[in-house]
Amino acid sequence: MLTHSTRRWLAGLGVAGALVAASAGPAAAEENDVELAVYLPDVTIAADTTGKVEYPTVYSSGPVVLQDLTIRYDFTALAGKVTVKEEDFSECTTPEENVLLCTLPFEAGIEDEWGLNGLFQVVIAPTADAVDGDEGALKVSASAKGFDPVSYESRVRVGEGVDLAAGPETVRSAAPGATFTAPLAVRNVGETTAKGAAVVFYNDHGIRATKKHSNCTYVGDELRTCRFDEALAPGTGGAATLAYALGKDTFAPGTEWGEIIWMTPAEFEDFEAYLGTLDITIGTPGTGDELNLAASAASARISAQGSQADTQPANNHSHLEVKVTGKNSTDLEAFGAKLAGGKGAEVDATIGFRNNGPATLDATRSGSSVTHMTVDVPKGTSAIAVPESCFPVKGEEWGEPGEPGGRQYRCYTTSFLKAGEQETFEFGFRIDEVIANSAGTVKINVPCQCDGGFYQDLKPANDIAKILVNATGNGDGGQGGGGSLPITGANSALVAGLGAVLLAAGGAGFVVARRRRTRFVA
Repeated sequence: MLTHSTRRWLAGLGVAGALVAASAGPAAAEENDVELAVYLPDVTIAADTTGKVEYPTVYSSGPVVLQDLTIRYDFTALAGKVTVKEEDFSECTTPEENVLLCTLPFEAGIEDEWGLNGLFQVVIAPTADAVDGDEGALKVSASAKGFDPVSYESRVRVGEGVDLAAGPETVRSAAPGATFTAPLAVRNVGETTAKGAAVVFYNDHGIRATKKHSNCTYVGDELRTCRFDEALAPGTGGAATLAYALGKDTFAPGTEWGEIIWMTPAEFEDFEAYLGTLDITIGTPGTGDELNLAASAASARISAQGSQADTQPANNHSHLEVKVTGKNSTDLEAFGAKLAGGKGAEVDATIGFRNNGPATLDATRSGSSVTHMTVDVPKGTSAIAVPESCFPVKGEEWGEPGEPGGRQYRCYTTSFLKAGEQETFEFGFRIDEVIANSAGTVKINVPCQCDGGFYQDLKPANDIAKILVNATGNGDGGQGGGGSLPITGANSALVAGLGAVLLAAGGAGFVVARRRRTRFVA
């Protein structure tokens, strides 16, 4: 499974997080004791520019539908230096000077830890009187029917404008386990000396750092950030060489991608503070030599830094493409369960699939499933507890996620499954009729006219496993490759789960709606 820290890292990079709106599902505010919180990231803007677009995130301690959600921006502490204006949202007013009040005209649901974001976007811009060094607090407050207002103060800084531009995209070829190098380049294409630079990396699982520099940070062998003290004069640039290897578990043939995002040191401080609110780490510094940019002669190492903001962030991005050569696939194996009980018994079944290796399956960039799975309910039983990532299906019609009572379910799976690990799904069944050797099935690698899936399995014979109820003798159930799981018969708690579909990141409402329009092929 994709680790918790990595999921949040993707969110911090802007890969995850989208509006989740709902009119049913989570309880209304007045019907529970859910607590709210609001957050707006720190922001550094450049003087004499049009500023930056930002938006708050509203979090809740549990699933909830919010009515009359209102966001209040109070920039009194920045009066005369910074303005806050709505962007493409007509439900905002200015009830008093230096205050912007925005109200959502429809209900909005929060279903998971990623919160509700993307709403109430505002432009935070410097005034004509703003100068480098101006700083103050922007207070954002959130309120909704049945809730007390909550607030948060973000720091807004005005600094110099600079324009850092990333180097060109790089293409490399390597086999699993092989080493390679890639350039890291940046150039100052603006008219102001850049007082240092920082860079953030988002590399696919297969791209591993083989050297760990003291001015870069790592989580395991994953390179996450580097910071440089070199000043870049206008028209100059710097370059370094990064040492990488492809993991031996990299799928082949295929492609691994790395994303590179340059920031000013002040913008990196803002970004790191945002990650901190999500309990994300940028990693720990390496213990090797410092990675130098080898900046051109017109540049020099700086002794002090000031607040700067990039005026053209569109050119801050670059990519690394690694073409993975050779052949390195994997074996996905389905596993079922053996259940036992009398009429009326409620029993739990842990089913799913494991990755027997040798390759790791990684679809985190697309957010698609590593495989498509179906579950056929055994005859004489009813599904009474269903994972939120599974949908009942009748022909071309799909039910709601987690809806009980179906005879067949189609499940969306993780986007990342490391070699040697497994993904499980917890189903609850009620035995309505005792039938000896009643068998349902778990099927993986099911064809689907949708994104994702895995169709290069090394051992397709173990892609089907049984859910066997009240087996007699040495009935064949459980494992897809032979053998069986322990017999279980514990009563289910029958909790109606309201969690989001199992995805690497947020945006569940959108993804569920999109995926329900896809169609499996029998």
